[in-house]
Amino acid sequence: MEIMRVAALIIATLTVGLMAGVFAIYANAIMPGLGRTDDRTFVGAFQSIDRSIINPLFLMTFLGALVFTGIAAALHLGEDVRSVLPWIVVALVLYLAVVVITLRVNVPLNDGIKAAGAPDSIDDLARVREQFNEATWVRWNLIRALATTAAFGCLAWALVALGRSPGGP
Repeated sequence: MEIMRVAALIIATLTVGLMAGVFAIYANAIMPGLGRTDDRTFVGAFQSIDRSIINPLFLMTFLGALVFTGIAAALHLGEDVRSVLPWIVVALVLYLAVVVITLRVNVPLNDGIKAAGAPDSIDDLARVREQFNEATWVRWNLIRALATTAAFGCLAWALVALGRSPGGP
């Protein structure tokens, strides 16, 4: 049981950390870089990036972060390691909020810009970009980056606390 508990917490920490990196790179490089481009480049590049990111590795990491953080929380319900549970639960709530934001805000905006079609077939690229609502996407992505980074910090601290606890590894 101990090995499962530790493994789940390590995998949760790694997957949440990877997702914090994904959201941070969008906030720090991808969206600022795309924001400086013309409408045709923005629409085409964003569509291409969004199609590329929807792959098994990304989906396993994105969903795995939630699943493994939930498993880690469930496995730390015992009295002997309960001291780390609050950190894991906070991380779980933060990352669940990230998943909800992603599905309610970012994915619909992504789907909308992809539904506009190939940039060469769009008559009014400025309208497509405007309807995409770049500022909203960027704002909510920044919230995802901050929340996921905070969740990562909570899980990292949970690992430290687990190592220090009497029932820890």
